[in-house]
Amino acid sequence: MKHDLRGKNLVVTGAARGIGEKVARLASARGARVTLIGLEPDRLRELARDLGPTAYWREADVRDATALRSAIDDAAKIMGGVDLVVANAGVVAYGTVRQTDEASFERVLDINLNGVFRTLKYATPHLERSRGHVLVVASALSFMPLAAMASYGASKAAAELLALTYRQEVAHLGITVGVVHPSWIDTDLVRGAESDLPSFQSLRNRLPYPGNVTTSADRAAAAIVDGLARRRSRVYVPRAVAVANWAKGALNSPLAWPWARRFAARAVPSLEREVAALGRNNQVTPGSDAPAARRRSS
Repeated sequence: MKHDLRGKNLVVTGAARGIGEKVARLASARGARVTLIGLEPDRLRELARDLGPTAYWREADVRDATALRSAIDDAAKIMGGVDLVVANAGVVAYGTVRQTDEASFERVLDINLNGVFRTLKYATPHLERSRGHVLVVASALSFMPLAAMASYGASKAAAELLALTYRQEVAHLGITVGVVHPSWIDTDLVRGAESDLPSFQSLRNRLPYPGNVTTSADRAAAAIVDGLARRRSRVYVPRAVAVANWAKGALNSPLAWPWARRFAARAVPSLEREVAALGRNNQVTPGSDAPAARRRSS
């Protein structure tokens, strides 16, 4: 049975494309008022127009505390409060630690981790008033390292721990907190990697299930919206990602290291060559509506 969201006020960051856009569309269809926050005003405006009179938008960068706070406060004012938040804005950069430049690494952390911190911080007063629920979009890579994605994995592992710590801090306020762990989702992030880095597809194919499959953005959005309606503490997309959470100790244990070492030895040299050959080392690619050196349609 699908729980509806009638009467609920939702804020989505990274709402212009990908998972964020799909979440906004589905939540609106299930009765929520929605405020879209992101960096592409034309896309945000068009999406809000598509969703109708109960959808609003604000342009804000999650790296800009002043702009983000203003956008969230405006959302609360125009909707009459904030009941639900999806902290979704994120990017990815490819490249090993030795070839990643500092600016690229720091940018991924600032968007994927600090952006979540800012979203939570400035949404808290509104969520306290509504005793609301927030979902932080982390990743399956919160649990398991993957070569050439160090900045992304580090940011998503940190975002998970941030969300779990925040959950403890706001429990007495009546706010509940969940974490979303998608595996590979059919968005700009995955399609861009497969287009630019042929070895990336080969690497993914050698991962055990569910690391070797891609899930539709629609399915991911449905799981997230259901997680909002049911105030879930964990959302796995696909559900088999839960096994990686339960087994992360074993996945990163000395027993698993021989396999991981052989796996990386096959993948890393070709990935490094391909990243270097792009001519824009360690490019940042939008995962869900964040500024990037190069955009792709989603």
